[in-house]
Amino acid sequence: MAGLYVHIPYCRAKCAYCDFYSGPLRIFNEEQFFRAVDRELAARRSEVGEFRTVYIGGGTPSAVDPARLAPYLSLAEGERTVEVNPDDITPQLAEGLLRAGANRISMGVQSLNDDELRAIGRRHTAAGARHAYDILRQAGFTNISLDLIYGLPGQDFESWSRSLGELLDWGPQHLSAYILSYEPGTLLTGRLKAGKIQEATEELIERMYDHLCLTTRAAGFNHYEISNFALPEFEARHNSSYWDMTPYLGLGPGAHSFDGTVRRENPANLKAYLADPENFAQAEEETDDNRFNDRLITSLRTAAGIECTAFSAAELELARKLLEPVGNNRLRIPEKEWLRSNSLLLQLIR
Repeated sequence: MAGLYVHIPYCRAKCAYCDFYSGPLRIFNEEQFFRAVDRELAARRSEVGEFRTVYIGGGTPSAVDPARLAPYLSLAEGERTVEVNPDDITPQLAEGLLRAGANRISMGVQSLNDDELRAIGRRHTAAGARHAYDILRQAGFTNISLDLIYGLPGQDFESWSRSLGELLDWGPQHLSAYILSYEPGTLLTGRLKAGKIQEATEELIERMYDHLCLTTRAAGFNHYEISNFALPEFEARHNSSYWDMTPYLGLGPGAHSFDGTVRRENPANLKAYLADPENFAQAEEETDDNRFNDRLITSLRTAAGIECTAFSAAELELARKLLEPVGNNRLRIPEKEWLRSNSLLLQLIR
């Protein structure tokens, strides 16, 4: 079984922290774009097996007519996720997503402090996010994932604690919580370099992370991946494909794919994609060491960890010193060390 990802590379406005590939919605020609996606799917369908999950991300999929998404959502029997922005959600859109076949929603809330939302260029307010969540629930969605970011400009521990606590009180099934990352070329990074904002200290980030782990655990969530928390049985099945080496097919400019052996990347170039989607994906050259490192890095993002058999005898001796054992002859990074996972990985990669 495999996963299908469709990238919708259009946004109403670019968030100040975002480096995902997207262009302005005003240039979006739905007919032309989805015709190209269909051509790519037809040309590459044989790369992977039957689809178990579908994830439509972006960009902003909720800016698209849900009927356009239905053909892709229908390709899987299992989890079918659509990313949405709170400011797009209306009763009509929520009902349209249900009719189109979505059975899971991932909504970017990011903060429940309006000053913090303005600082990162989000279009919605805290009250708007809550209203959008209520609409999705009333429409009938029973599997909702919400995103938060910590380490935001001007955010202190008390503000983070309030956002996290209030959001969990809403009753989502899944939470993704990310440390703010200052990516090259983003508006937020420009402000940081200009001295207009300050980066959160390591001490504050660690305190926020510790509180996140404790609070979600008390609410019954499993911390199953560095940035992801779920109630039992609500782990993101599609995203888990990226971490457990399950094959997946990515469609659209900027998407990535893995057929179980070869990784492929779609360049972030919309014009070139529309001209020749069938021959757009580029295979990544990988050595055996590259493949080991891919497996190591993705597996050690998770609570399940990596099999001991992945290591040579000498590597396993070191790995046992750095990692903790978990059932069935596996090793993992302890939860309290996940913030420092890069330093551990550097000692293990080939």
